[in-house]
Amino acid sequence: MTPTAAPTTRRERQREATFAEIVEVSRALLREGAELSLRAVAGAMGMTAPALYRYVASYQELVDLVAFEVDKAATARFAVAADAVAPDDHVGRLLAAATEFRRWALANPHEFTLVFANPVAESACLRREMITVASSGVLFTDLILEVWLDRRFPVPALEELPESMREVLADPLMPAKVEKIAAEDRGLVWIYMQGWTQLYGIVALEVMGHLDPRVIDSGEMYLDVISRFAPTLGIDDAEMAQRRVQMRAQLALPWTH
Repeated sequence: MTPTAAPTTRRERQREATFAEIVEVSRALLREGAELSLRAVAGAMGMTAPALYRYVASYQELVDLVAFEVDKAATARFAVAADAVAPDDHVGRLLAAATEFRRWALANPHEFTLVFANPVAESACLRREMITVASSGVLFTDLILEVWLDRRFPVPALEELPESMREVLADPLMPAKVEKIAAEDRGLVWIYMQGWTQLYGIVALEVMGHLDPRVIDSGEMYLDVISRFAPTLGIDDAEMAQRRVQMRAQLALPWTH
């Protein structure tokens, strides 16, 4: 990952600048549809591959570094969309961020694929780190938490869920501030997981082109998936009908980088 401590020496500042350039060059390659590789990044930076190894020791480290920074930058975009909605409209904030997620994914399919369609590291320790640090996941779970704190929609009691899930919900591998949720309300984490699988599922199908292009262009399948999940969050049909009008206006905007 990119060093998080503020650089204090010239050498550290140069190293931080090199990490930033690695990410910038990698994102440019992705936008061009070019192969992301250590050799390609090194060549674009005017370095040899062995010199690049001083910063990223393997292809997996390169992917992890770039994916983390892409996700962080994209999340800032989702947050801007949410913050454009009135702060007390918690449902509107969540839907605005989700719709911006789709717009970003369709406009940046290679970045989306790098972040969300790459295998997670095999090491148990690395797997926990990679699954739990995603900026986008923290944002979306926070937004759902806002809705729940406002509406108190029902969440399943732990005893209603499969026994295998109870331990998972107590200590989940996911980017969420679960310490904010009381033990008896951990069914909310199950709602987080359901929401993400449905949002990710439809957007991934659209990005990968596994739907009729006309369906993708219309955004109607995306709206349908969101609408069918809405009652889980305490959003009734009448309210969702109004929300769909707002979301269609956003879906109609051009997809831009």
